[in-house]
Amino acid sequence: MKRSAMRLLLAIAAVVAAVTRPAAEPPAGFDAAWHRATSHDTRVSGLVFRHSIEPRWIDDGAVLVYRVRTGAYAHEVVRVDCRSGEKRLLDPDGVPSGSDERRRPRAPEPAAGPPRAEVILRDGDLVAQLPDGTEKPLTSGATKDFHFTDERFVSPDGRWLVALKLREGEHRTVAIVESTPKDQQQPRLIEFRYDKPGDRIDERFPHLFDLDSLAEVPLDESLFATPWEISDFLWLPDSSSFLFRYNERGHQSMRILKLDTANGRVSAVVDERSNTFIDWVNRAWLHYLPADGKLLWSSERSGWHQLYAVDIATGDTTPITTGEWVVRSVAEVDEESRSLVIRLSGRDPTQSPYHVHFARVNFDGGGFTMLTEGDGTHELTWAPDGRTYIDRWSRVDLPPRHELRRVEDGAKLCDLEVADDSGLVASGWPQPERFVAKGRDGVTDIHGIILRPSTFDPARRYPVIENVYGGPQDSHVPVAWRPSFGSMSQLAELGFVVVQADGMGTANRSKTFHDVCHKNLGDAGFPDRIAWIRAAAATRSWMDLSRVGIYGGSAGGQNAMRALIAHHDFYSVAVADCGCHDNRMDKIWWNEQWMGWPLDASWDEASNSVQAHRLRGKLLLVVGELDQNVDPASTMRVAAALVKAGKDFELLVMPGTGHGAAETPYASRRRAEFLFRQLGSPTPP
Repeated sequence: MKRSAMRLLLAIAAVVAAVTRPAAEPPAGFDAAWHRATSHDTRVSGLVFRHSIEPRWIDDGAVLVYRVRTGAYAHEVVRVDCRSGEKRLLDPDGVPSGSDERRRPRAPEPAAGPPRAEVILRDGDLVAQLPDGTEKPLTSGATKDFHFTDERFVSPDGRWLVALKLREGEHRTVAIVESTPKDQQQPRLIEFRYDKPGDRIDERFPHLFDLDSLAEVPLDESLFATPWEISDFLWLPDSSSFLFRYNERGHQSMRILKLDTANGRVSAVVDERSNTFIDWVNRAWLHYLPADGKLLWSSERSGWHQLYAVDIATGDTTPITTGEWVVRSVAEVDEESRSLVIRLSGRDPTQSPYHVHFARVNFDGGGFTMLTEGDGTHELTWAPDGRTYIDRWSRVDLPPRHELRRVEDGAKLCDLEVADDSGLVASGWPQPERFVAKGRDGVTDIHGIILRPSTFDPARRYPVIENVYGGPQDSHVPVAWRPSFGSMSQLAELGFVVVQADGMGTANRSKTFHDVCHKNLGDAGFPDRIAWIRAAAATRSWMDLSRVGIYGGSAGGQNAMRALIAHHDFYSVAVADCGCHDNRMDKIWWNEQWMGWPLDASWDEASNSVQAHRLRGKLLLVVGELDQNVDPASTMRVAAALVKAGKDFELLVMPGTGHGAAETPYASRRRAEFLFRQLGSPTPP
């Protein structure tokens, strides 16, 4: 047997032994601590506090009636006049029937063009069926790898057709084994489509046809030669042009392209480029206004995600929103009033840059009106007539407030309800603490939260555990009030200080802040989060930085293990659940978005599998055998690399479990026990 094959067999045997080895006995005191930790959430959920309302709109929004709980078996019903803001109590036996649906004008259907030949798909080619019953092929030469599809778009006047031709990708299949299915004795093989970074992908290309002459109009494909995705199709009302969005593979170029039917010319209405990446998942919004000859477009070209109006004919661009703050999303487009309702954050420098607010702005950038103001994160519920709305807002350290406000100017008509968390506080519930400190550059603010146990004693010193998720698709630290923070609250009750912060490379800040993740997922914001934790401990003597652990799942699982690879001078213990430990093993869309394409050496640098030999500290890997989000082979591959490097670690494979295995009752207890055993309990005063 070859030496390499023998090494592989020994590695597999070692992994199997790690899986089947009996778990160590729980450390002294853990069982009682775990009972307290898991029962704490039950105690919290059993309390009654006024933190939500059940609204119903009456008379098309002129009147608001809502129910609010005042006890375990009691509630009040309140009637509010939405014009004056006057409130009064009603009979508590029920809420009058009403509507919570907001009326929105429906766009008229486009007029049908004159009848012409019907185009059908046959064996991957297009065939025109003429009114006299005869047929004429429009295309020929289709193959199983390159053929037309059912996606076809006829112009309003009926003369022109755009059809999409598909070049098939390799369609990678991943196989997993369900070892203990409930409906049969033997294991079951499960296979599913799962494209991975670098794979040959499906590519679609538009083709233009003249249905009068039954001929194809040649197009220059140079502006859409390497598509990741072609989407958002639109004919202009006069049939002169066809628009579509082209997202280039590698996500450094995105265009709105226009096909002119008169001559087949292809031109770029919008040509967006980035030296790093265009966040096509979260930062690439558009809305066509064909009657105006414009489109509404979002871009980070200024360094901040803002909105623009673009003239389709000329490409001239006018800002709708400006400033060093972020448009999070467009909540509503009202073509009748020619205005937008947007979700935004970071506009008020006195508040957290992650608090979501709402504003209304006209298509031309005028009439900007803030619809929210309270220092917290907001969500809105609209009256059916669109004249008023309920603003519900809170912070992690402030329970929800409900306000009735007027759409016209955002003015508050009245306070509806203010949540009362005194019962929680009386039960010993520790309120989360918000904390801000400078990141790696000594300039940028890093935001996070600190949780303490309900038995907290400032004279003691507590081990610190970080909940990590550095996925660049969003920001992740909770910003809204909640009675429990799940695993963070449970671990705090075991006698830990639990923290979470959003480091550079995550979203919802400036483009510069976000770009840190580009080809650099191994960074995971650690220099910022470590600086943040050190700053917190500098004024909190009860944080023991000689005992720091970390845990996370999915991208957070990759991050958690990375802590022991690149920052083992700070972290000594990690639990990594269902991690995408080598980004080449994970789903294509998420990983190529941040790491780019074609694949290069940066993928090796970010890989926990490649860097496994650098690991120091105590590691528990957790994986669900049925994970269809992150290929379970990612965890097994990094386990094999650790075995090859002679590194000690623990591995927990959860049968019959999918993504997020460590959040199941059994695995979460094992995670807590591992952290408790390795980090210990609070040091007595």
